[in-house]
Amino acid sequence: MQFDFQQNFFQMFGLPECFKLDGTVLEQNFLTLQSQVHPDKFAHLPESERRLSLQWATRVNEAYQTLRKPVDRARYLLKLRDVDTQEETNTAMPADFLMQQMEWREAIDEARHAGSLDDLDALEARVQHEAKALLQQLEASLDQAHDYPAAAGVVRKLRFFEKLSEEVASAYDELDH
Repeated sequence: MQFDFQQNFFQMFGLPECFKLDGTVLEQNFLTLQSQVHPDKFAHLPESERRLSLQWATRVNEAYQTLRKPVDRARYLLKLRDVDTQEETNTAMPADFLMQQMEWREAIDEARHAGSLDDLDALEARVQHEAKALLQQLEASLDQAHDYPAAAGVVRKLRFFEKLSEEVASAYDELDH
């Protein structure tokens, strides 16, 4: 088994190092790689070969999970360019952005208390719309402008949207029970 552990995730899948990628090609390349490194193919080989195939299968899965999720893919691209997104340490955001986040959280609570699925639907649509706009901004920052500090800022904003989406999902769960 000849695999290069030095390859980054994009190289592993034969993809260009950019934010925008073809999900179908990623999926096809994943399935091909997965079939090549699946541990069952190496069950008859010595322990060291089986262990190596397991390591490769794990790495292929990790790479696929990272590249298929836009925010994770952006984080990975930034990491390849030695840019820290500072998600844990830099919580500074524009005041209007933070106000919008607070308003949405209040609206989620109001919809939850009112038992209104329609209000949650409307909120979810707004959150998804805003997140999509940020993803487009992220693509422009990474692929066109190569403005990695700006991209890191967008990733930090998208982290807020991930949490908002989780809160909306939790509210749906509460109302379904």
